[in-house]
Amino acid sequence: MKIITIVGARPQFIKAATVSRVISGLNADGEKPAVQEKIIHTGQHYDDNMSRVFFEEMCIPTPHYNLGVGSGSHGTMTGQMLGKIEEVLVAEAPDRVLVYGDTNSTLAGALAAAKLNIPVAHVEAGLRSYNKRMPEEVNRLLTDHLSQILFVPTDNAIGNLKREGITRGVILSGDVMLDAFLLYKKKAAHASRILKSLGLSAGRFYLATIHRQENTENKDRLAAIFKALEQIGTGDAPVILPLHPRTRKKLHQGGFGIDSNKKMRIIEPVGYLDMIQLECAASRIFTDSGGVQKEAFFAGVPCVTLRDETEWVETTAAGVNFLAGADTAAIIAAHKKAENVRVSQKNRLYGNGHAAEIIVQHLMEQE
Repeated sequence: MKIITIVGARPQFIKAATVSRVISGLNADGEKPAVQEKIIHTGQHYDDNMSRVFFEEMCIPTPHYNLGVGSGSHGTMTGQMLGKIEEVLVAEAPDRVLVYGDTNSTLAGALAAAKLNIPVAHVEAGLRSYNKRMPEEVNRLLTDHLSQILFVPTDNAIGNLKREGITRGVILSGDVMLDAFLLYKKKAAHASRILKSLGLSAGRFYLATIHRQENTENKDRLAAIFKALEQIGTGDAPVILPLHPRTRKKLHQGGFGIDSNKKMRIIEPVGYLDMIQLECAASRIFTDSGGVQKEAFFAGVPCVTLRDETEWVETTAAGVNFLAGADTAAIIAAHKKAENVRVSQKNRLYGNGHAAEIIVQHLMEQE
């Protein structure tokens, strides 16, 4: 079986690493590969800190194709990806196209495959925020309706798909991000030097990430978030902010005078191992990232989500993730509410850490 895997952004590198690892394990036992995987990197994330370092740290096979699309408007990016992916699919003639998550790379890959009548398998299917102003929501909706195999991380995702009339090809796999977190957490504890390099002590800092369009494109929301973080951080417990290139650009364009100080320390984007180490050692995590919300849960750290809704409703229902939007007072209130929260791992919300094995097994059964 030949599979084309399409990735383009750092969350997809993490997810794809787990599946590629299982495929490599299968192929190691025989002369003829059980599954031939070829990886297309669209180039959606092209900065070394957002791309190359992930492939190196997670031992992801070097992409066979790098389309080099880079940044641009959603329409421009998706259109360029669609045309270039189609060329590769025609040349390679795969049996399946495997896409992950909800980025423009996801939608472009699913569209290109569907128009060529190549079956699409979607990992992390069924998620819904029910906010169609989010580009990610549009991407995941369309991708799910184009897919023949839908690997869902939770029971709630199955219910979302059922309400849209999608019941065939739906497989409860668990979450591949849990696979990755469990695998690389041990490696991070030995290999990461991020805490030492930043002079941080476990439990004595907060971690923040901001990159969503709904926040970066809205000057008022961005200002309110940074105002809250500046009030939350202290000299003894600073906010550590690995700054996404998009956010840095918008801060510069908006004339924000945001500089590193004792209360809020801005650093460059970090690799996956360093990010895991920061997440595990933080006393609180503030984020608008879906992936980081889950990783906060995996790390046992309370999370304040800087959005008005989340697709990861299991964490909010468990009382370990607090929706605060982009309101300064609400963010500070959620921060205080989370102070005495203890995150329990007894309830396995996202599977047992073997999602990638389940995914590869079902892909082989479909041959």
